[in-house]
Amino acid sequence: MNELGTFIQFGFRHIVDISAMDHILFLLALAVVYYGRDWRDALWVVSAFTIGHSVTLGLSVSGILDLPIKLIEFLIPVTIALTCVENLIFVRREPPRWRHQYRPLLAGMFGLIHGAGFADYLKGIFPGHVAIPLLGFNVGVELGQLLLLVVFAAVFSLTDYLVFNVAGRARGAHPNYRIAIVSMIAFVMATGWAIQRYPK
Repeated sequence: MNELGTFIQFGFRHIVDISAMDHILFLLALAVVYYGRDWRDALWVVSAFTIGHSVTLGLSVSGILDLPIKLIEFLIPVTIALTCVENLIFVRREPPRWRHQYRPLLAGMFGLIHGAGFADYLKGIFPGHVAIPLLGFNVGVELGQLLLLVVFAAVFSLTDYLVFNVAGRARGAHPNYRIAIVSMIAFVMATGWAIQRYPK
């Protein structure tokens, strides 16, 4: 396998591996607010996240930017918790129309933080030159994110169908029930990680 293909594999495996649970949980928190009709908005948000982490990743592995890894490891779960809070704010009412405009910006800003976390991983396998490894790793991460989005969408669609059709529209279930449940679970997990990783 050539170098580009090798780093595509590295990027893909990194984002779907259980050791990257914090990044997976962040994508889940981003994606849970979207339904089938919103797939374009979901892609914009994930693409903005990719752009954000690509910028920081490029600056970090090229030696231009050097961020303290303990601070980054703490800030990553903070971004998850903040995303969950934003989800819960609008869970019982219609989000404002401008939400589809600021959410990609939010994802891009948080992506800058996650990119520094990716850089710490990539530096351990970095051969020296930047262009091909960085391109391959980013492509692999994006492919992994798209795969996770498809899996999340399938699970969300199935649970929505079971709750609101097979179960006869479960008593007391709000249409946004899954947003609340997933966001609360992710918030608790992220808060726990943030406490554990608080830089001392």
